[in-house]
Amino acid sequence: MATVELRFSALPEHVRTARLVAAAVARRAGVDEAVLDEVRLAVGEACTRAVGLHQSGGITAPVKVLLIEEEKQFSIEVGDEAPRSAPGDRAPGGAAEDPDAETEEDEMGLAVISGLVDDVEVTAGEHGGLIRMTWPTTPPTVALG
Repeated sequence: MATVELRFSALPEHVRTARLVAAAVARRAGVDEAVLDEVRLAVGEACTRAVGLHQSGGITAPVKVLLIEEEKQFSIEVGDEAPRSAPGDRAPGGAAEDPDAETEEDEMGLAVISGLVDDVEVTAGEHGGLIRMTWPTTPPTVALG
């Protein structure tokens, strides 16, 4: 099992680099060439979401991306450090300017990711969130003859 870890400042201009690195590592891991655009788009969406959460929360910690090559699958984990609470836990008159718009944007991003990736797991808690996306890999073929 090989893992590549990428950390970047929560700035939109770094999302493109994360997409390019993810696509290159996915290709090397054996993800089907036809799926690489989906990998790029999904990683871009997940990283953009993490950057937005860090910026809106005033979080200076970097966004963390893990690219995990396993025996028959390739996974990408995009982690943020934006704390979340249960939907009903928000205090009335809380600090968020428009929590409904923020939630709507967040849900839209997750919907896009779910549309691109068959195997997605989203977790969130008081220490941040994680989106884990997984794709099957095919072993390299050996030419006989």
